[in-house]
Amino acid sequence: MKALHPETREESRQRLKKVAAATIVGSMLEWYDFYLYATMASIVFSKVFFDTANPTNATLQAFATFAIGFVARPIGGIFFGYFGDKYGRKKMLFVTFCLMGLCTTAIGLIPTYASIGFWAPLLLVLIRIVQGLGAGAELAGAAVTSYEHAADNRKGRQGSWPALGLNLGLLLSSLTVYLLTRAGDRFLLAGGWRIPFLLSFLLVLIGIWVRKSLPETPEYTSFEESHREEKPIRDILTSQFKGLSVVFFIAVGYNALSYIFKTFSLAYLTQFKGVSAGVTSLSVTLASLVAIVTVPFFGWMCDRFSSKKVLMVGGILSALFAYPFLSLLGTGASTSIYWAMIIGTGVLAPMMFAPQGSFLSRQFPVQSRSTGVGSGREIGTALAGGLAPLWALSMVAHSATHDTGGVAIILACSGLMVAVATVFDQGRRFSRHKN
Repeated sequence: MKALHPETREESRQRLKKVAAATIVGSMLEWYDFYLYATMASIVFSKVFFDTANPTNATLQAFATFAIGFVARPIGGIFFGYFGDKYGRKKMLFVTFCLMGLCTTAIGLIPTYASIGFWAPLLLVLIRIVQGLGAGAELAGAAVTSYEHAADNRKGRQGSWPALGLNLGLLLSSLTVYLLTRAGDRFLLAGGWRIPFLLSFLLVLIGIWVRKSLPETPEYTSFEESHREEKPIRDILTSQFKGLSVVFFIAVGYNALSYIFKTFSLAYLTQFKGVSAGVTSLSVTLASLVAIVTVPFFGWMCDRFSSKKVLMVGGILSALFAYPFLSLLGTGASTSIYWAMIIGTGVLAPMMFAPQGSFLSRQFPVQSRSTGVGSGREIGTALAGGLAPLWALSMVAHSATHDTGGVAIILACSGLMVAVATVFDQGRRFSRHKN
């Protein structure tokens, strides 16, 4: 092992400041794009990038492009995860951030269907695929980096930094959409939708500046010389397959819940309940404000009680909230929508997401951690995150009464999947602490 010189308290403080900024800004951009794209897919993209002769088909096609972005995520998770184990967490985070951020900006430059016909949706799909490659490794890389920089008694709190970035991104994007729709949806349809995508370039510049100064993690540095000849992909498929399975099933369950909470709900309210973008964006804004408080709290809970317990309880409570959530949305009333989103997106989703930074990272040893978390999480995310909201929306669209009973079953099963998967925690094999 490479010897490391003792770090002073001031050096440690400065290092953690850089790590916090780098991981939070990256996750912030990813989820700024997530909510922005989900909102525009449900309100705008079906009208500007597709044939509007059949509005329902156009909406489903717009959401299909949202799902297509997830096809590339496993490839990005595996490739850049391997890249992170082989060449370092810092290099991987820099590359994925640039790839993801520039694609977000590029979406704001695509001409409309009226201007260039089928080339418009084709360009949208191609950019989403490239963007998915970067997004496929962003969160896993940020989680592993935060985890490896943390002291043993702060793995839960620092592992929740990407979750904090997620909700800051949701807050920024939802607030932007809310301000743009104060006078109705006409401004968005007239080209105002491009503004938040183009403004994301400012986040890209800030993120590049921050990540250039990010130090390599102490755990990776200490193993760097000894594991260069290791084969992380082979290792996770053989000796660490149980850990890979745990990560996969948690990703499937959590992302099905999270994306239905945040994505399906927007399209359902807009398409079938006639709710304005102002109400839906404000509901996500309120939920994000709550989540900014709950994420650090649940991170602290992970250090106090263990990330396994917090994650398990979050899955169970989310399963129990499935029917109430859809019932509140079904009223179409603003107040009910706000409460549904605050509880689902502001409390329950953070309760499941905040523990993942530490829980998923501890399923693997240092030498294959980036590959393991990136692969398992992104394969699960691709299956659930892309397909669950599309499947749920299709079920409602093809129901004569637009019934959401089937969606409630998906939500309940997904929450139970998260809870059950935590039982098979492999972390004790590779970690000295309970988080």
